[in-house]
Amino acid sequence: MQVTETWVEQCSRLATTIRSHCLRMTHHGKSGHVGSMLSMAEILAVLYERILRVDPARPKWPERDRLILSKGHGGGALYAVLAEHGFFPREWLMTYYCDEGKLMGHISHHVPGVEFSTGSLGHGLPVAVGMAIAARYRSQKHKIYCIVSDGDINEGSTWEAIFFAAQHHLDNLTVILDYNKVQALGFTKDVLDLEPLTEKLTSSHWSVREVDGHKVLELEKALSSAPFEPGKPSWVTAHTIKGKGVSFMENTVACHYGSVNDEQLAQALNELGVH
Repeated sequence: MQVTETWVEQCSRLATTIRSHCLRMTHHGKSGHVGSMLSMAEILAVLYERILRVDPARPKWPERDRLILSKGHGGGALYAVLAEHGFFPREWLMTYYCDEGKLMGHISHHVPGVEFSTGSLGHGLPVAVGMAIAARYRSQKHKIYCIVSDGDINEGSTWEAIFFAAQHHLDNLTVILDYNKVQALGFTKDVLDLEPLTEKLTSSHWSVREVDGHKVLELEKALSSAPFEPGKPSWVTAHTIKGKGVSFMENTVACHYGSVNDEQLAQALNELGVH
């Protein structure tokens, strides 16, 4: 008798697949930011398996939910999940960061399934807020999701968007913070400490939940219950680990820009149980 995978197992397996793709892509393209990709694998797996209303056959379907990846430097992970869901061929992944390749180093809206090009931090949430208020004015029912990073929360434009979303009661907007606590040049607490973040957000009239960003059950429970309060935008702080799944990368600053060599790639894939 064949045993069917549970959705939890499917999401966990997809997260591992995302990580393996990202390691191979960045190794082949000799690019960085792999640590930023690995930390959000479960977030993307749960969004695409359980939450988002999207159609790979119709990437511009008017009724689709919108996902903005504000941390565009980690776009390889979004490319990986889009390829796995059939938005474009998996073969494109190995063109990442390559001359004449299909996939740009920072996320690009020219790729099927990508809503908006990002790279410079602080741009994604303002755009997501604009989408949310536009949907409100047009009486459209789709939802808007935005994945932000520690570095995003350093930006003044992000806080302007936070205040604006609350002022206009945009409960069709959900933000997910990939809170891996490491930025380009150091640990977040040493660069620009965000704490007490939850208190800052709740006092700004957001509804906030905190979860383990590597536990798909917690992520799904939070994301599927948004909006958490009528008339308030929702914020999910997903506590994650930079470089998750690879021992020599986890919780290191070096994995933000560094790429893996042949030996490290083999070790990383072995640790993930991928061959």
